[in-house]
Amino acid sequence: MGRSTANRSLERGMDVLRAFRPGLETLGNGEIAERTGLSPSTVSRLTQTLVDSGWLQHDARLRAYRLAGPVLSLAHAMRTGSRWLQVAAPLMHEMAVQHRINVGLAVADRDEMVYLESIRYNRRVSQRSVVAGQRVPMDLTSLGRAWLATAAPDQRLALMHLFAARRSPAAWKPIAGEIDAAVLEVQTRGYCAAAWQPEVVALAVPLHVPGQPVHVLNMSVTGPASINTVSALLSGPLLTLAGRIVTGMGT
Repeated sequence: MGRSTANRSLERGMDVLRAFRPGLETLGNGEIAERTGLSPSTVSRLTQTLVDSGWLQHDARLRAYRLAGPVLSLAHAMRTGSRWLQVAAPLMHEMAVQHRINVGLAVADRDEMVYLESIRYNRRVSQRSVVAGQRVPMDLTSLGRAWLATAAPDQRLALMHLFAARRSPAAWKPIAGEIDAAVLEVQTRGYCAAAWQPEVVALAVPLHVPGQPVHVLNMSVTGPASINTVSALLSGPLLTLAGRIVTGMGT
């Protein structure tokens, strides 16, 4: 049996909320339609419903919408009620201070990774700006590639097709090779590494807890060191921290 109309409307309403990103204070119906792929008439109906229910605010002067306060209350409820954060955050902070590195915890949302926690010990202001709730590309980051290594083959294939469709064949080929190598690295070493920003190297490991979605833990540093050098330095602490978090989740 297919999904009900109500379920489809709810899913599309979530797509509208996902269209709002940091740096975008307001969006008009046309911009939301472009970002979501929904028809303008559908977007108009959904934004009105979201205004009526309190999740969006309408700015009549700008003829646009912004997220409303209840959205933030959901994020607060999630953070304060998350067993993952209760267990992981203190351990992540301890490791970040000890090694003076960045430590993050993220989950997958469609074709992106969303930080649940981000503890930054970084000389670069731009890197310290990575905060809980921020999204990063799944296909380019160690976080995303570690998660892809855990995905079912059909799910990973569908995502690979999506990533490929966004790029020329020449641009996609090396990225696809890096993802395949990262999947193999996770399967053989337990972690993978990536350097998708200049002089930033990150390692990531998927965390498996029975009955829970896969979470991904990462560590990153800035500087001229190679991926191999950073892997040699951080793989041990990363895997140790991952083990402590998984053990803590089981207690």
